[in-house]
Amino acid sequence: MTGLYIALEGPEGAGKTTQLQRLSARLRSAGLEVVETREPGGTAVGEAVRALLLDPARHLSPEAEMLLFAAARAQLVREVVQPALERGQVVLSDRSVYASLAYQGFGRGLDLEVIRRVNEVATAGLLPDLVLLLDLPVEEGLRRDVGGQAADRIEGEGVEFHRRVREGFLQLSREDARIRVVPATDDPERVEARIWEEVRRVLEGRGGGGTRT
Repeated sequence: MTGLYIALEGPEGAGKTTQLQRLSARLRSAGLEVVETREPGGTAVGEAVRALLLDPARHLSPEAEMLLFAAARAQLVREVVQPALERGQVVLSDRSVYASLAYQGFGRGLDLEVIRRVNEVATAGLLPDLVLLLDLPVEEGLRRDVGGQAADRIEGEGVEFHRRVREGFLQLSREDARIRVVPATDDPERVEARIWEEVRRVLEGRGGGGTRT
């Protein structure tokens, strides 16, 4: 099988990291080679950018934030994602370009087409084959995510910001067939089962590598 690129998305606290690990274990048990990564991050450059982006002491303009996410993504695509796909591996990413559309577009109010054009350069047109959107109410997600710990710069935004992000993700899902919505309010085992059903369909029906715009 040629490479497969899967991203997990959703509002804060949706359980992306947990479900990525569970999906990775299932894919490996099926005999597939898996590369796990995250955005921003996944490379030395990306992790340095991540620390800057999430630092609550930093004050970034929406434009600077969008460009920093794109810079980290560009490095990740060229250093990790594309080579893994060329080796025929499955790439599982905690977030992708769709997060920039939701957070910097719907959340911050930047022009969606500008974000798309910037990220077309950053990714050389590479998009995930499948996006699993884990969805749940904003208040529940923030309660899960912070859990008494200090919030990072983006988690610490107001509830209205996070509501715009969630609605943005849902609007994107209505416009893009790559995105499959998975309710994340169920227990983790049921969420895992729904995710696996979506991935299984793609594994059975696909033929190529990463999808290009």
